[in-house]
Amino acid sequence: MLYCSNCGSQLKPNATFCANCGTAIQQIAKQTQIVTPIQEIQGEVDFNIVNKEHLNLVEVVLENSAFRYEAGAMHYMNGNLTLESKVPGIGKMFKSMLTREKIVKPVIRGSGTVFLQPTFGEYTVLDLKGEKWILDRGAYLASEMGVEIGAFTNKAISGIFSGEKWFQTVVSGTGKVIVTSAGPIEEIELNNGKIVVDGAFAIARTSGIDLKVSKATKGFFSTIISGEGIVNTFTGTGKIWIAPVDNYLTTLLNSIFNLSYQIQDISTK
Repeated sequence: MLYCSNCGSQLKPNATFCANCGTAIQQIAKQTQIVTPIQEIQGEVDFNIVNKEHLNLVEVVLENSAFRYEAGAMHYMNGNLTLESKVPGIGKMFKSMLTREKIVKPVIRGSGTVFLQPTFGEYTVLDLKGEKWILDRGAYLASEMGVEIGAFTNKAISGIFSGEKWFQTVVSGTGKVIVTSAGPIEEIELNNGKIVVDGAFAIARTSGIDLKVSKATKGFFSTIISGEGIVNTFTGTGKIWIAPVDNYLTTLLNSIFNLSYQIQDISTK
């Protein structure tokens, strides 16, 4: 498996140019005589979830290796590390615009320790082994270099009413991905099955799971009196991650924010 020495992206077999930054493969071959990106990327990358003062952080331990992350998420780093931030190719830029993820995903290389931004929410490690997962918008935080980041298009009506939007982030390949959520994640495995979710708290799903929007009950009148309205229905074979409840700190912050908003609204009347 080859990687571009200029941007770190995985190279397709028999490619002439890097699909991400456009660097010629011949030029990459010359550069690998001086710097060996294959050995660098094959070094150890450990993602650890650390809790400090009720906040969760991601600790990334690098040993002659590299990882990429969502722009702005780096908290601090210590060691012999370099940070690369390059504008991606047109294709990746367009995908980022569709999924509303940051266009630039910086790469940190070398040996040392990196801490990503603390949050009251939750971080979960998704270990990809050749699978393809579809992530909720904003759920991606960081990943190893063997993970490819793309875009998935939902059906029009599902994108409008599901809360998941038309375009979602897709991660595929081999390596670990850090996924963010407002609460602890519960994994559900479906075997040609179905799960109905009233809300947009489905964080991730494998590519074999299909999303559809439907009425909770049959008939217009039944839908009204049930109080459920529109629900998200996931069907197929694969896995789905849901965060059915926010953790207590996220819930507390949301309650304080809503109370503050209500007081402000009353004071303006």
